[in-house]
Amino acid sequence: MFLSAPLFPALAAQENADADTQSTSSKSSPENVIPKNAAEFAALRAKAEQGDADAQTDLGWAYACARGVTMDRAEAMKWWRKAVEQGGAKAQYALGFAYFYGWGVTKDQAEGVKWMRKAADQGYVKAQDRLRIAYGTGQGVAKDLVESAKWLRKVADQGDAGAQYSLGNAYVTGDGVTKDLAEAAKWYRKSAEQGNAAAQSALGNAYDIGRGVTKNSAEAVKWYRKAADQGNVIAQFNLGQAYAHGQGVTKDLAEAAKWYRKAADKGNAAAKSALKKLGQ
Repeated sequence: MFLSAPLFPALAAQENADADTQSTSSKSSPENVIPKNAAEFAALRAKAEQGDADAQTDLGWAYACARGVTMDRAEAMKWWRKAVEQGGAKAQYALGFAYFYGWGVTKDQAEGVKWMRKAADQGYVKAQDRLRIAYGTGQGVAKDLVESAKWLRKVADQGDAGAQYSLGNAYVTGDGVTKDLAEAAKWYRKSAEQGNAAAQSALGNAYDIGRGVTKNSAEAVKWYRKAADQGNVIAQFNLGQAYAHGQGVTKDLAEAAKWYRKAADKGNAAAKSALKKLGQ
């Protein structure tokens, strides 16, 4: 028995999105704020006061996240409003984020979506990803998996490995798109080639069972190993299975036990059972 990677719809939440499925864009939100101390903050503020929209936006994030200054989200909103008057996508995204989560303003997810859409329409990937979440979960808009998948595709098209993996999952499950296993494998490969462990494991599984690609045990092992070396528990178990049964590699029970143990140490029940069968 080989395990398939768990499939998740193309959804995420602000605080509890899984590290493998959450897009790179979401992981970097809120913005990575530059000022690390009071001196850097003062320099940023001076630039913002000269009317630089990006500096105004970053200054807002500094106030919102307490970087180099005491947290003051009302002040953050003031600077974001100044920046958004200049029409920049970064500022529109920041204002949308504030409304979406109630930072310095009364929480209003519909208003948040409005500003996110303005930024997303300018190609701002973080805003596109937030729209994916909004439509996928029904926050600020009616839940619409097709619309969610549309925005997910835009993020994936910009090279986001997490989004590419999630899009692969969507094509497997048919969430918001027509089910297409070959298309799923294509997006898993794009993500896997960027080093996403979950995508590497999923691509390995695709080769293992011939899902969307021609079955190829050696190719499956190649991708399982890449994912397993990054600590992906499903890939570790499946690599153990490959060695235990001699599929894609020379049969080697000692090597099988090694990978089973790595997975078992992370609580994988199938790996624990496999170790018992090997007498370990």
